[in-house]
Amino acid sequence: MDTKSQILLTGIGSYLPKKMISNHDLEKIMDTSDEWIRKRTGINCRHFVEDDELTSDMGTNAAQLAILDAGLKPNDIDLIILATTTPDNTFPSTASRIQRNLGCKAISFDVQAVCAGFVYAISIGAAMLKDSHGKKCLIVGADSMSKILDWNDRSTSVLFGDGAGAVVLEKRIIRNEFVENDQWGVLATKIFTDGEYYDLLSTDGGVSKNKSTGFLRMNGKEIFKHAVEKLSSSLLICLDECNMNIKDIDWFIPHQANQRIINAISNKVKIPFNKIISTISIHGNTSAASIPLALDVAVKKGCINNGDILALQAIGGGLSWGSLVLKIGKPD
Repeated sequence: MDTKSQILLTGIGSYLPKKMISNHDLEKIMDTSDEWIRKRTGINCRHFVEDDELTSDMGTNAAQLAILDAGLKPNDIDLIILATTTPDNTFPSTASRIQRNLGCKAISFDVQAVCAGFVYAISIGAAMLKDSHGKKCLIVGADSMSKILDWNDRSTSVLFGDGAGAVVLEKRIIRNEFVENDQWGVLATKIFTDGEYYDLLSTDGGVSKNKSTGFLRMNGKEIFKHAVEKLSSSLLICLDECNMNIKDIDWFIPHQANQRIINAISNKVKIPFNKIISTISIHGNTSAASIPLALDVAVKKGCINNGDILALQAIGGGLSWGSLVLKIGKPD
């Protein structure tokens, strides 16, 4: 009998550094104010790593919780994909360090799509599982954005925070006769890149450019415009591929970059505000970690239940962006 694979999301975990930085804390070190930050971004606080705390440390903590949540052990994992723009070292991959920390022997590599990295990583992981590169994949989004911020630039330094989130994807084989009425897991992914806008969000340093990590630079007005248009269109493409519409979505989990961007997308595609998961106020923009962090918060609060339909989307430097639709959990 013909069979088909489904890629289920079966576990989730997250980690935030202990050090929390409020807007009032930033007032003490730069020309800004709590009111200015909240009005323009929706952010109240964010978490920063300590000087000796690495992206791999955060990623490992989130990964361990996701594996436990899925009812698995590290050795069950066949594939690890880390989305990050702040790796521990230029090379080797930070994913390989997480693999070592977990004590498993999974295929491991990093994906660099900045804030869109988590959506990219799920798209890649789902495709690799379907192509038989294992049965269980760990997707991690982790970033130490505080380490590439210029504290003389208040337009960017107030936006970002540090953190990590992880999910487990599992390949499930199902008979074709049941697929149409029993679709679970990752239902559609769409990812895009347009290098024409390479300079809108970038760092001013790099290994081959000037042997420096550099600081984050952003054209905020242009990013806002592209984010609303590109994220809205990519979501509608995904829904069309699933034969769904906005009303079929139980929860919308966008990249947590700016509350005004989230609100603008909601208005553009007519997503009710009571279906949107937003953690921007307590996390800031944690880049590749923002979606899994928000997802974990929503699951732990009991907002998201097994079988809910989720829409995830993100945009980052490159420009790179994408959306995905999934049915979370697995059949009873």
